[in-house]
Amino acid sequence: MIRTIISLDPEDKLWLDRAARRERVPMTRLVRRAIRRMRQAQEANPEGFDRLLHDTGGLSKTGDGLATQRRLRAEWSKRK
Repeated sequence: MIRTIISLDPEDKLWLDRAARRERVPMTRLVRRAIRRMRQAQEANPEGFDRLLHDTGGLSKTGDGLATQRRLRAEWSKRK
């Protein structure tokens, strides 16, 4: 585990100390837990359109994507 130093506002430090006493755990455990939860939440819900593009880009390696889209939409019209 890596040690680090952080600066907290006095009110936040008091709140953290009270929460640690209430849960009967060291303050550092609460901080690690909070960071872990924040990281998991962020990784579970990637932000932004750019991330979506990155994750889905290049799914089709051949052909013109727009031409494929138009062909598929034309099929919708034929079904009616």
